[in-house]
Amino acid sequence: MKPIYLAVGVAVLAVLLALPHFMYPVFLMKVLCFALFACAFNLLIGYVGLLSFGHAAYFGGGAYIAAHMIKVGTIYIPFVGTIAVPPVTPEIGILLGTLFAGLLGFVFGSLAIRRQGIYFAMITLALAEMFFLFCVQAPFTHNEDGIQAVPRSPMFGVIDTTNETTLYYIVLVIFLIGFGIVYRTVHSPFGQVLKAIRENEPRAISLGYNVDRYKLLAFVISCTLAGLAGATKAFVFRLASLTDVMWQMSGEVVLMTLLGGIGTVFGPIAGAALIVGMQNYLATLGEWVLVIQGAIFVACVMLFRRGIVGEIREYFRVRRAAAASKAADEAAGAATGKTTAPVA
Repeated sequence: MKPIYLAVGVAVLAVLLALPHFMYPVFLMKVLCFALFACAFNLLIGYVGLLSFGHAAYFGGGAYIAAHMIKVGTIYIPFVGTIAVPPVTPEIGILLGTLFAGLLGFVFGSLAIRRQGIYFAMITLALAEMFFLFCVQAPFTHNEDGIQAVPRSPMFGVIDTTNETTLYYIVLVIFLIGFGIVYRTVHSPFGQVLKAIRENEPRAISLGYNVDRYKLLAFVISCTLAGLAGATKAFVFRLASLTDVMWQMSGEVVLMTLLGGIGTVFGPIAGAALIVGMQNYLATLGEWVLVIQGAIFVACVMLFRRGIVGEIREYFRVRRAAAASKAADEAAGAATGKTTAPVA
């Protein structure tokens, strides 16, 4: 890890540990859930170059499964029926929601991954809309009412989740695990292959890499982490609804990632904090919040093409390059002066 990333990471972690003593923990937990969602999406678009317009399916799918298994437990299988299963503990419910999202990502990814560009984006959107229609009609989702009043039973049987500060630290641990998976994936040999595919896919193919297999694996990892974010969010807010699987949610995570900076480590976190913060603190403005979000998005696209964190990173990169160039010029000038100096 680069020293600058390590320093920023330590500073951010220290702030995250102290924040619940100064801000509302529920708001912070929402930021963490959507930050993890944005990090999962950024893994796909920022490091593989695949734009998915259907990531709400995995976010909402994880939320529905986690909420249903924690509250009811009965398993519903289409065209088969229901299987009576007792409710599970929160950690098992979140795990099941995460695994479901990964499985759904594998099925949908297998269908979409062989297409590129706008065709890939449209296929993911179509598949997500199919899943949305399934959620509208499936009995266990309760249609427009959603799954409400999800119980906050003790995690692992001992950790009290009714205390919001305690629950915040649980969500923080989940976020750090997901973020660590994303960071390790990006900075591994597997991640280097993903970057090569993003930059020049034909060249990656010519080097012998099975490009479709790498893209599918990255897609599944991204969907699994999106499901983890959705399952955690459903447990925190005790609710899973159609809002979680609507196409607007897919657009929202795209906006978060673009604002923060595509292909940056901390960009999705900054973007999620900005969007969720506006939704929370500007809620009294009603529909004007969407107008403000749109204006910020337009300004970002026109003036800050790299996003917030991307522009900051580029600024320091240019400064380092200028400093290095100046030092090289000074060294060359000193060397030239030494060689041309007259001999007494």
